[in-house]
Amino acid sequence: MADRLAQIFGTEKDKVNCPFYFKIGACRHGDRCSRVHNKPSLSQTLIFHNMYVNPTSVAVAVDGGSLEVDDTEAQQHFDEFYEDVWEELGNFGEIEEMHVTANLGDHLSGNLYVKYGREEEAVAAITKLQGRFYAGRPILGEFSPVTDFREARCRQYDVGECTRGGFCNFIHECKPSKDLVRDLYRRQRKKYRKSGSRSRSRSPRRDRRDRSRSPRRSDRDYRDRDRDRGDRDRRDRDRGGDRDRDRDRDRRDRDRDGDRGRDDRDRRDRDRDGDRDRRDRDRDRDSGRDRDRRDDRERDRGSNRDSNTEENREQPPTAAAAPGSNPEADYEQLLAAIGQSKPE
Repeated sequence: MADRLAQIFGTEKDKVNCPFYFKIGACRHGDRCSRVHNKPSLSQTLIFHNMYVNPTSVAVAVDGGSLEVDDTEAQQHFDEFYEDVWEELGNFGEIEEMHVTANLGDHLSGNLYVKYGREEEAVAAITKLQGRFYAGRPILGEFSPVTDFREARCRQYDVGECTRGGFCNFIHECKPSKDLVRDLYRRQRKKYRKSGSRSRSRSPRRDRRDRSRSPRRSDRDYRDRDRDRGDRDRRDRDRGGDRDRDRDRDRRDRDRDGDRGRDDRDRRDRDRDGDRDRRDRDRDRDSGRDRDRRDDRERDRGSNRDSNTEENREQPPTAAAAPGSNPEADYEQLLAAIGQSKPE
């Protein structure tokens, strides 16, 4: 029982815990949800609700969507917001991932997710940001259960096929410029390399080697690391695709096994029906033979009876003795009738 509960935890089969809150850290029902929202007391990931004001959502809210926003201006606006927030949140620790939602639903509109390398850094950030404001709006942050953003993102939106639009319950992510992301990660690596505040210790020999490197060599190392990260992400996606293919293969195998089982069951039913038909035919054949034997016996008896009747009809009846034909016998009968004996 415990194994089954552990397997279905946070899935659609779990009737107790909310799967959307477990995957996304937000639920459209909010506190009215019929399932439990398990809010972590400690996590590497923080969520800041409705922090980014998306100009696209404002355009939709004003005048019924008649206001158009230029894509270049919207991208520039988001890049400025992304860089500003990254630099501020980077003061509390090394950022592994940062994502901003482009959804239009109230529970996902402008949410900002940031994942630190260590839980202590997330605790420091949430503590320092309590009671602060950004762009005239209060910063509302809390720990989030989301650790794998691949499960939280809408895959159909990533390929441009989501039919739910901005009100989808999975994350539609605002994408910052690639050059900006590369520059932010490069500056973060330089910052933590100089401060030495990264989680692993650094030896003096390594520090001297880093100081002796030329800027060109450092840039090449950064490019190599970015390439390694891209290869790692590609491998993760391939692994996810392999996992999906394995699930599809297992599903096909189960379907094939089910079809084979149904075929075997149908074959057994057909064999059982055939045996029943054969038994019925044999029973009918045996009853027909018995009926034929009875008819033959009846015919034999009837023929014997007819032959006896014929013989009796052909045999002349025996003639009775006429009275007076035997006087002596008649005399003896008379004496016997009167009770006298014949004189000597």
